[in-house]
Formats: sequence, C-alpha cells, structure tokens
Amino acid sequence: MARTPTTLVSTAEGTHRGSYGTSDWILLATAGGIWGSSFFFIAEALEAFPPMLITWLRVVLGFLTLSCVPAAHAPIERADLPRVRLLSVVWMAFPLSMFPLAEQRVSSSVTGMLNGATPIFVALVATILLHRLPGSRQLIGLAVGTLGIVLIGLPSLSDGASSAFGVLLILCALACYGVSLNVVVPLQQRYGALAVFRRVAGLAALILTPFGLLSLPDAEWSWTAAAATLALGVLGSAVAYIAAGTLAGRVGSTRASTTTYLIPVVALFLGVTVRDESVVPLAVLGCVVVLSGAFLVTRADR
Repeated sequence: MARTPTTLVSTAEGTHRGSYGTSDWILLATAGGIWGSSFFFIAEALEAFPPMLITWLRVVLGFLTLSCVPAAHAPIERADLPRVRLLSVVWMAFPLSMFPLAEQRVSSSVTGMLNGATPIFVALVATILLHRLPGSRQLIGLAVGTLGIVLIGLPSLSDGASSAFGVLLILCALACYGVSLNVVVPLQQRYGALAVFRRVAGLAALILTPFGLLSLPDAEWSWTAAAATLALGVLGSAVAYIAAGTLAGRVGSTRASTTTYLIPVVALFLGVTVRDESVVPLAVLGCVVVLSGAFLVTRADR
C-alpha cells in the first residue's frame, strides 16, 4: 500500500517500470479511445444543451455509474480527503467545464488534437514533484509526440476556425490535467481507482450543481443530445477515468499521460467519417508521428 502523501500536491513513482504489458495497453486504449470520442459527443450535445448543463449531467452520470460498483464504496482516510477534493476540481469540475465552452469556438477535431499535448504538462509537473527528469527514451517520445501534435494542429489552426480564447480554455484544462494525473498516482496505489473517482465525481457534481441548474432554462430536448450526454457520463466520466487512474498507478503519471496521444487519432477519425470534416495529409502524418511518440514513451525507462 502506498504511503500517505505529506503535501497536498504530491506524486509517486509507478509500480511497474518495465515495458507495457497487455493489461496496460488495454487500459491505455480504453481511456484514450473514450476520451478521443468525447469531443464528438460534446459537439453533438451542444446542438441542444448549454455547456454547463452538459458538464453537470456527465459528472452526475459518472458518479451514479461508479456508485453501482461495491468496491467504489471503500473508505478513504481523512488525511487523504484534501487531495480527493483537489482532484474533484482539477480533474473534473474545472477542465470538464472548459471543453464544452471551448467547443463553442473551436471544432471538436482541434479540441481533440490539442489534448495530445497533455503529456507535456504532466511531465513538467512530475519533474517538479519528483525532482527527477523522465528517462531519455521517454523524453524523446515526448518530443516526438509534441511534434506530431504540431503537425496535426497547424492546418486546422490556420483556417480561422479556432479562436484564441477557445484555445486558451483548452490549455487551461490541460494544465489542470498535468497536476491531477500526478496527484492521483499515490491515491490510486493506496485505495484503487474506483474508490477515489467515486468520491471525486461526487464532489465535482456538487460543485457543478448550481451552474447546471442555472443553465436548464436554455436547454432544448433532443434525443441525440441526451444520448451523447449519457455516453459522456457513463464512458467519459466513469470508465475512462478508472482506466486512466489505474494505469497511472501502475506506470506513473508521465507514461500514463500517453493515453492522450490516442485522442487526436480518434477525434480525426470521427471528424472525417461522422462530421464530414476535411483532413489534410499533414494531419494524417501528424497522427503517425503521435503514435510513434506514444510507443517510445511506453517503453521501459533507461
């Protein structure tokens, strides 16, 4: 069992320093695939629901889903509750509010592509907290992945569809992920992802309740928007968080953050096949580069 952290913002090394095993790849694909599709679901829900209603409902649905699992009701020591409260803000309430607001100004594809930059924020925070740089192979993988994100984003950012404010909202959310993916590591190792995220989702739902209720008068009923919000809640705010949190406890925050390298690929695929968005060859090349970076980061430390 992991030692209880002594400071509010703290992290720990992963328990598995070697190359990814089958279960690790499954966790990575689950979190990355679901979160990659979440920006498509947000875009669909925005057709009828206001942004804060979407965020509130998805967190409430995530909490209810996790509450159905008996293991999620395991107790958490009082000393760790401040870190749980911190996660409720920086991993759910705040960043999940930013994305629907940003997608009113930025396309779902661009939002998804920008999320591939999360490992940069995570590695920066981990470096500060652990007083240690990632291994040389991981640093190369992060650099390669960053280059891929630039290649993906350049064509979309140059067409005028993205506003500076929307991009700023996304970057603020990613900075929060840089903190939260580090903070969750020792908590997951001590209590398991289910117990941690049920409480995180419950607190986040309470925080978001006033904003959700105030936005109700601006909502219109739509079966499509309701189904998209349901998917965001059950999959995006429950299953994906459990997969990402479990992976972080096993392999550490920096390596677990590579789940976000799959997000641009999924976002581009859904944008092309479902939302009829055009994709230039440079973006396709960027996806290949991103996946190459993800592979390097998931290799054993050296």
